[in-house]
Amino acid sequence: MGDRLRLFWAGDHRRDGFLLGAAVGIFGVTFGVLASASGLSAFKATTMSLLVFTGASQFAAVGIASSGGEPLSALGTALLLAARNGVYSLSIAETLPANGLKRLIAAQLVIDETAAMSEAQPMPEVSQEVFWVTGISVFVFWNAGTLVGVFAGQVVGDPLSWGLDAAFPAGFLALLLPHLSDRKKRLAALLGAVIAAISIPILPQGLPVLAAAFGAVIAVGVGSKKGKGRHQ
Repeated sequence: MGDRLRLFWAGDHRRDGFLLGAAVGIFGVTFGVLASASGLSAFKATTMSLLVFTGASQFAAVGIASSGGEPLSALGTALLLAARNGVYSLSIAETLPANGLKRLIAAQLVIDETAAMSEAQPMPEVSQEVFWVTGISVFVFWNAGTLVGVFAGQVVGDPLSWGLDAAFPAGFLALLLPHLSDRKKRLAALLGAVIAAISIPILPQGLPVLAAAFGAVIAVGVGSKKGKGRHQ
């Protein structure tokens, strides 16, 4: 057992995937606390983490619902944020199993962290291994963190007084920053931020996030036109 553990830990990609999952567990605790504060039962919060398993969507849905937003806004925002996982699956299609139960399980594990770790590897076999290590690690720690957070939420009181509401946006920003090296992605982020800032005073709770997605659409359109212009 000790030799297997040392062999596992010897691989940088395996170690990084495991540690990334452990770090995500902290955000799971934050989600559990916020879910508890918003009135979600322990069963509903933990079931949400098990089945939805996408932090941005879960935080958005709970945040909008707890602040009095429309249920459809919460659902729409959560679905939009989760839709990016479908794009990730296309980018790492060669990493995923071809068919069967294993592919179904892998689909549940396609998230920001697994996509980023898989795409960063130089060889396909390493990408496949790090996908599973990262995915399973994040799944276990995220759900364990949610469970801890739900019960901790009954003790810590108002999560806003602890600044826990800022934890996930900070983590999401950390995931976003490496992508800003690409000019098109910087344009999408800037346009999305501007659209959100303009629409916050106008649109109902939750809808500014949906509107901000048009920043990516505009950026893709601008990039496509420039690409065509170079070929002409």
